[in-house]
Amino acid sequence: MTRRPPVPPFTRDSAIEKVRLAEDAWNTRDPGKVALGYTVDSRWRNRAEFVHGRDEIVAFLTRKWARELDYRLIKELWAFDGDRVAVRFAYEWHDDSGTWYRSYGNENWEFDGDGLMRVRHASINDLPIRPQDRAYHWPPGRRPDDHPSLGDLGF
Repeated sequence: MTRRPPVPPFTRDSAIEKVRLAEDAWNTRDPGKVALGYTVDSRWRNRAEFVHGRDEIVAFLTRKWARELDYRLIKELWAFDGDRVAVRFAYEWHDDSGTWYRSYGNENWEFDGDGLMRVRHASINDLPIRPQDRAYHWPPGRRPDDHPSLGDLGF
């Protein structure tokens, strides 16, 4: 079995590290890479969609990033206990007509002993924004370490 440190039980520092690693993976927009952070039988609720297992995760993320173009994400730790982590997040993206959105939400995660996520529940709301109101301008990939946090941005 593959280990994905840090592993539970989480400390504050290891939970923050886990959140940043997840953010970095999602910002690659590589469904296959992202799926490796989840158990083979991982269960998701993403908005009103239910996903089960890595193959469905890859299919879901492929559809997602075909629709949500120029996706940029920030995740931040909200709470943690044992093998569970709660995060808040915001991401920006545009559709194929050029309309920009900021999507806000919360996720509840549960991990196995190897640090793979076995459960993910995501609640997300989309807000149309003007292009000049965008706050995420880094190049594709990892968010710069000196980028403002969600709190600093007022989100």
